[in-house]
Amino acid sequence: MPSLISVKTPPNTTPLNILIPAIQNGSTNNLRSPSPLRKRFPSPSPSNSRAKRTSEKVTIDESSLDNPDLGPFLLKLARETISSGDNPNKALDYATRASKSFERFSGSGQELELVMSLHMLAAIYCSLGRFEEAVPVLERSIEVVDIGKGSDRALAKFSGYMQLGDTCSSMGLLDRSVWCYESGLEIQIEALGDSDPRVAETCRYLAEAHIQAMQFDEAENLCKKILEIHREHGHSASLEEAADRRLMALVYEAKADYESALEHLVLASMVMIANGQENEVAAIDVSIGNIYMSLCRFDEAIFSYQKGLTVFKATRGEDHLSVASIFIRLADLYYRIGKLRESKSYCENALRVCAKPAPATAPEEIANGLTEISAIYEALNEHEEALKLLQKAMKLLEDTPGYHSTIAGIEAQMGVMLYVVGRYGEARSSFESAVVKLRASGESKSAFFGIVLNQMGLACLQLYRINEATELFEEARGVLEQECGSCHLDTLGVYSNLAATYDALGR
Repeated sequence: MPSLISVKTPPNTTPLNILIPAIQNGSTNNLRSPSPLRKRFPSPSPSNSRAKRTSEKVTIDESSLDNPDLGPFLLKLARETISSGDNPNKALDYATRASKSFERFSGSGQELELVMSLHMLAAIYCSLGRFEEAVPVLERSIEVVDIGKGSDRALAKFSGYMQLGDTCSSMGLLDRSVWCYESGLEIQIEALGDSDPRVAETCRYLAEAHIQAMQFDEAENLCKKILEIHREHGHSASLEEAADRRLMALVYEAKADYESALEHLVLASMVMIANGQENEVAAIDVSIGNIYMSLCRFDEAIFSYQKGLTVFKATRGEDHLSVASIFIRLADLYYRIGKLRESKSYCENALRVCAKPAPATAPEEIANGLTEISAIYEALNEHEEALKLLQKAMKLLEDTPGYHSTIAGIEAQMGVMLYVVGRYGEARSSFESAVVKLRASGESKSAFFGIVLNQMGLACLQLYRINEATELFEEARGVLEQECGSCHLDTLGVYSNLAATYDALGR
């Protein structure tokens, strides 16, 4: 059988960004993608989340909803409650009653008010971590809109699709999330044309979703369209174009076209320098360092990393996770060139930052750092230390909504390490848990899922569970043939494993 193939954690799910649109009758001025500065609702803590989920359901006196003035009044109260930061359950009560009231009068010209109340209700559900309850609310907001009645209806439907896409993304339903964004983009193009700058914003948003779903060809085509729109409108050398070039560089890096990625990053850096964006220049320097490392130009990579590190320490402080991120990259670089002492030293520096990060640091960012450090310890053959770091990362994420795919990736990595150290029963359990989460997240057709099935099959073989291993290899074969092709190395590895199990069964 082929040697065990190490499994990497898939990219993190994008945090939820909620948009509560301001609908203006007869105008398409707001028919645009959600801004990157949209309000982010904090993830509820484990204790608060459980408390809120078990709170009593809102009861509504149906007779009070017959007043047509009640809906607008309750919607105003819900807005004010959200703005004041009061109890979100109170805002939920107001928004629920407002939507019920608007439903009663939806045939009398209050369709847009109904949509606004539904969007707000869904946003509140998401702020409480109750994403499953937000989905049908947003589906209803899309269903009630007839875009043939005017551009304001098109805006309402567009906003509904984008917000539903955000919600599905936070639940780990990447394919459905992409479909929602594509549906929103189609409505926007129909209303504004395909070269409007606002279309470029939505294309950028959809490209990011494709990258998250590892659909890099689709993301590349969208990035090319974005840059073309910038050229048409004379926005070359703008901050927006620089941001889009960084996105294009990310796509090219994922496709291993490092020279093209480097070209776009250098152009983006020149624009940021001209506009005095010191922090952005430092972030691009780190990205350039990543490209140089991929090209094995290690001295140039170290220089780029050190430039970024100096700026981040000065502007963000030595306890910021961006500093830890550069330490991790330097640790990886020194491991690659065989300087193991320096590599471990940078790992320890990164761990010190992760242990006492700057205030308001998101738990998922710390977990991501711990996962990356554990991969270096795994490469250094310090498997027990790597396992401890992965367990800490899982503990940080276990009560955070929308990170099922990330947790599955961590469990897969743990399974690999447990397999390597001979703890096959624990490895199988870890792989099994990862498989369950990936199925639930709608990722059962991804190449990563196929690799995890193969790994789990190998663990089953070590436990003499031959029939179970055969079923896993057969499913992995189907997935990898579809996603990678029959000549891909991962697929060939599964063929070899499957042949060995058939032989053991006398088939």
